[in-house]
Amino acid sequence: MTLANRILLLAAAALAAPLWAAGPAADYVGRDRCIACHAEQSTLWTGSHHDLAMQEATDASVLGDFNDAEFEWFGVTSRFFRQAGRFMVRTDGPDGHMNDYAIKYSFGVDPLQQYLIEFPGGRLQALDIAWDARPKAAGGQRWIHLHPDDKVAAGDVLHWTGPNLNWNYMCADCHSTHLRKGYDATKGTYDTTWSEIDVSCEACHGPGSAHVAWGEAKARGEPAQDPDLGLTVRLNERAGIAWTIDPASGRPSRSKPLNSRREIEVCARCHARRSQLTDQVVAGQPLLDGFRPALLTEGLYYPDGQIQDEVYEWGSFLQSKMHAAGVTCSDCHDPHSGKTRLPGDLVCAQCHATERYAAKAHHFHPEGSPSASCIGCHMPTTHYMVVHARHDHSLRVPRPDLSVALGTPNACNRCHVDQSPQWAADQVAGWYGRPAQGWQGYGLALAAARAGMPGGDGALAQVIADPNTPEIARATALQALGSYPSRDALGLLQAGLKSDDDLVRLGALAGVDALGARTSALAIGSLWDDRLALRIEAARILAGFPKAQLPDAAKERLAAGVRDYVAAQGFNAERPEAQVNLGGLYAGLKRPGDAEAAYREAIRLQPEFIPAYANLAQFFSDAGRETEAEGTLRAGLERQPKAAALNHALGLSLVRQKRLDQALPLLAEASIQDRDNARYAYVYAVALQSTGHLDEALAVLAGASDRHPGDTDILLALVTFNRDAGHRAQALGYARKLQALVPGNTSVEGLVKELQ
Repeated sequence: MTLANRILLLAAAALAAPLWAAGPAADYVGRDRCIACHAEQSTLWTGSHHDLAMQEATDASVLGDFNDAEFEWFGVTSRFFRQAGRFMVRTDGPDGHMNDYAIKYSFGVDPLQQYLIEFPGGRLQALDIAWDARPKAAGGQRWIHLHPDDKVAAGDVLHWTGPNLNWNYMCADCHSTHLRKGYDATKGTYDTTWSEIDVSCEACHGPGSAHVAWGEAKARGEPAQDPDLGLTVRLNERAGIAWTIDPASGRPSRSKPLNSRREIEVCARCHARRSQLTDQVVAGQPLLDGFRPALLTEGLYYPDGQIQDEVYEWGSFLQSKMHAAGVTCSDCHDPHSGKTRLPGDLVCAQCHATERYAAKAHHFHPEGSPSASCIGCHMPTTHYMVVHARHDHSLRVPRPDLSVALGTPNACNRCHVDQSPQWAADQVAGWYGRPAQGWQGYGLALAAARAGMPGGDGALAQVIADPNTPEIARATALQALGSYPSRDALGLLQAGLKSDDDLVRLGALAGVDALGARTSALAIGSLWDDRLALRIEAARILAGFPKAQLPDAAKERLAAGVRDYVAAQGFNAERPEAQVNLGGLYAGLKRPGDAEAAYREAIRLQPEFIPAYANLAQFFSDAGRETEAEGTLRAGLERQPKAAALNHALGLSLVRQKRLDQALPLLAEASIQDRDNARYAYVYAVALQSTGHLDEALAVLAGASDRHPGDTDILLALVTFNRDAGHRAQALGYARKLQALVPGNTSVEGLVKELQ
C-alpha cells in the first residue's frame, strides 16, 4: 500500500475532537462591573499602556504639541494646531494636496503617540507623523516621522492615507476590547465597533457576564457550582507555584511543571506577529483558532532566531530556555500594570542567584555598570517606529561566533561597536575557556536552508530530532524541509503532522505545501485538525487534489475547510493578499472565472501590489492566454518598473512566445534588480547561452556562483557550459566544487571522471 493510500485510510477514520469547548455564551459587561470586586487590579491597570492604548482626543489624552507647531519632512511642512476645541493637522492628504484634518483619537502613549483621523466609510487612518513622548533629556518631546529616511508620497501603501496605515485592519484588534471590524466588501466600508475603547479586563479574561452572575450568586450565599468561577478563561497557571534555586548550581526550578499555555496564548493574540483569520474568537481559545502566527521566517527573524523585523515578543520568548522551564509572561510582568514585577535586573533575581550571575566571574564587566546588566546582555533591544526600543525575549547567550559565521547581530558588538565580531568571539572564548554556547542551537541549520545549501536537510533533521529545540524552531525546520524532497523528509513531515504541538503541525503543513502537489495527500489528515488555521491550510493545499481519490468523509471535510478558508480570506477582503490567496484557491478548484475576478480585485485594491500581477499573469499563461499574461505583466511594470519578479516573469513570457531578443533585456534587468535571487541569474545565463552569448553567460554564472556558492544548478551550468565550450580545466574546477557540495552523487562523480 502506498503512503498516499495509507494516509487516505487514516483520514477516512479521523474524528473531530476539539480541545476547547465553549460553555454557554457569555456577554461583555465592561470594566465598571469588575471594579467593585477587583479594585486592586483596577488600580494597577489604570494609567497602564493597556488602559491608554486608545483614547478620545482630549486635553488629557493628547500629548503632542498642537500650538501651531510645524514639522518639515521631504519638502512637506505639516502644521499642528487647534480649532474650535479640536486638535487639527494640516498635511498632505490622499490626493497629495495640503488639507486640514481633525484628530479623532490618540493612539498609544509611550514612548510615542500616534493620532487617528477619520475618513468616509468608517475608515480611520494613523498619521505617520508621531509625537516622541520620551522626556526631552532623552531626545523626546518632538514630532517625528515614522519613515524618516524615505519620501513616502500620496498613493504609496506606506503613506498615512494608504492601506498599510489603516487602523481598522492594521491596529484596531489589539488596542480595543471586543473589536469587531465590520468590513463590507460590497460597499468597501467599515462599521467597526468595540465594547471598550482600550484594552480592558475582558480583552484578556473574556466576556464576563457569567463571572458576574457567579459572583452575585456567591454574595447571596448560594453554593458556587462552577469550578472556573464563570470565567471564560481562568488565568491561574501561577497559582500555588514557587520557584526554588538549587544552592549548588544556582539554577531555578518550578515547583510544578507548566501543563497549559492559556496565559501565553492570551498575550500572543497581540504580542505576536500573526495574521488574523476571524474576530469571532474570545480570549482563552487556542491561538490558532483565530490567528496564523509567523514562524522564524526570513526577513522577520535572523537565522539564529533573533528578532529582525517588528515581531513583538511571543515568537522570541518561545525560543527561550525560560519558556522551556515553564516561565510565563506574568512571572516577570504584572499582568495588570504591564510593568516588570521588580525594576531592572531585580526581576531576574527573582529566580537567578545574584551571587552567581551578578558576579564579575560571570559577566566579566565592572559590577554595577550597564555592561554587567542581565537585560543588556541577554535581552538586547532593537528600535522600531524610530524611538521604540524593544527587547528580544529569547533571553539568549550572546553569540559573537554566530555573527562571524552568519552575520547576525550580538549583544557584545552592540556596545563594542569599534570591535569586530571575531574580537568579541575571542574574548568570550578566553573568558570561559571555550566558544560561547547557548540554548538556541539551530542558527547554522536555518541559515543553510535559507541559502538552499546541499546537505541542509541533514542539518534540519538534527534540529527536528533535538529534544531541546523549541517548538517554533522545530516548526520552522519542518517548513524548510519542504525544499529538500526525499523519502526521509516525507517521514519527518508525516511525524510532524501528528505532533501534539500546534506550531509543529503548522510547520509540517507548510513543508508539505513546499514539496508540491505530488505529496499533498499528506495533508488530508489535517482536515480534521482542532485548529482553524491548520484545517484551512490543509484545505488550501488540497484544493486541487483529485476528488475521485478522496473518501467521502474527506470530501466533506475538504468542502468545509474550503468554506472556512474562503471565510477567513473574506474577513480580510480589503487586502490584496487575501484576494491573491482566493485566486490561488479558485485556480486549484478549477473555477477560472472566480480566480480571475479575485486577482483583478487584488489589483483594484492595491495597483502597486506585485504578487497580484505575477499571479494573474501565471493564471493566464497556464490557460494558454499568453498575450493576456504579457499585457498583465506590462501593466504591473508601469506601476512598479523596478519589480524584479515582474521583469523576470515578462522575460519568461516572451521566451514562451519565442521572442528571445526582447526577453533577454528583461531577464538581465531582473537579475540586476534582485541579485539575491539565484534563480534569476541562472535563467538569464541559460537564455544567453541558448542565444549564442556563451561568454556573457559564463560571466553571469561566475558572478552568481560567487554570491551563491551553494547553488548546485549554477555550478552544474558552469560545468556543462565550460565543458561544451572546450574549457575543460575551468569545467573540472567547478565540477570539484559541485562534488564537495554533493558527495557521493554518481552523476557528479561521472562528470569529474570524464573531465579528468
